Amino acid sequence: MAPDLPEPDRAEGAAHPRFAMSLVGHERAQSQFLEAVNTGRLHHAWLITGPPGIGKATLAWRLARFLLTTPEPSSDASLFGAPEPLTSLDPGPDTAPLSRVEALSEPGLFLLRRGWDAKTKKLRTVITVDEVRALNGFFALSRPDGGRRVVIVDAADEMNANAANALLKRLEEPPAQTVFLLVSHMPSRLLPTIRSRCRTLPCTRLPEAQMAEVLARLLPDTPADERAALAQLADGSPGTALRLQVHDGVSLGREIDALLASMPGVDRMRAVALAAGLSARDAQDKRSLCLDLMDQAMARIARAGVLGGDGPLARLAPDPDAGRRWAQAQQDESARVRRGLAVNLDAHSLILDMVLRIDKLAADCAAGR
Repeated sequence: MAPDLPEPDRAEGAAHPRFAMSLVGHERAQSQFLEAVNTGRLHHAWLITGPPGIGKATLAWRLARFLLTTPEPSSDASLFGAPEPLTSLDPGPDTAPLSRVEALSEPGLFLLRRGWDAKTKKLRTVITVDEVRALNGFFALSRPDGGRRVVIVDAADEMNANAANALLKRLEEPPAQTVFLLVSHMPSRLLPTIRSRCRTLPCTRLPEAQMAEVLARLLPDTPADERAALAQLADGSPGTALRLQVHDGVSLGREIDALLASMPGVDRMRAVALAAGLSARDAQDKRSLCLDLMDQAMARIARAGVLGGDGPLARLAPDPDAGRRWAQAQQDESARVRRGLAVNLDAHSLILDMVLRIDKLAADCAAGR
């Protein structure tokens, strides 16, 4: 993919993860991989799972740099005693691949991701079988140094059915000295046969201290109180925090909370203003963010109803039954809007209708209906 084209595996507002030379968090996943290397049990395929934006791709690139710069243990190492176990996934002594990795010109590395559609002038919505078949050329070239090969798939969830089946064949008969690193936000969407051929490296949302550390690095010029607000909304996902920052997500989140706080009997003028602000043709990203934030808010209300809570929105779910109804709405309402947007229905009407439907749910829950 040409350097001036958008990259589907780059978080909005951030550099591509191949440029990140350090990783905050995910210590457990790193130690599991390092243990596999030290014990000679390096699996040929790893499924790196977890919510979007938490650093899975950064971890994948860290593993790739390690594999491409660290020599495999010599077969006659036993003659001289066991080598010292490695204690870090920092790049190894062969530094030559590092600049080539950043330039996407390293012959031992293949990046499988959504491609650019020259006809529509947009990124494709899926990884196609032709993009997977490009692996044939990658594996056909011999490596003069005999080193490892690494394939990064980001994100594996985005493969269509034909692409997934084509990759499965590679996982079933992996080429020698090849490691596949599959990044997955929703592993349940993958073929069970793909999951069964991978060892899973689960990654979790970052705790508060690590979120603060990451955002201080990524947004050094942003005031600390604003970074704290971003972190709270992002729920342990630095990628989400950057997206919020790009689209003034803190203000949008506060507006959604204020709208919900006016329920039941929603402030219709406020609802109309929100829908109007999100209906412009170039507001696709902000609409998507709004739906994500609405999902988060409804999930908080649902948890308050099921588990009990005293937050400002907890009154909307006064009991566990109401909490379950809010949880169902969280699954249904934004998905309904997204389906409508996908077939070019009017964004203003869809968003306003969603708000009114949520207001009716709030009224029903308050009345015990």
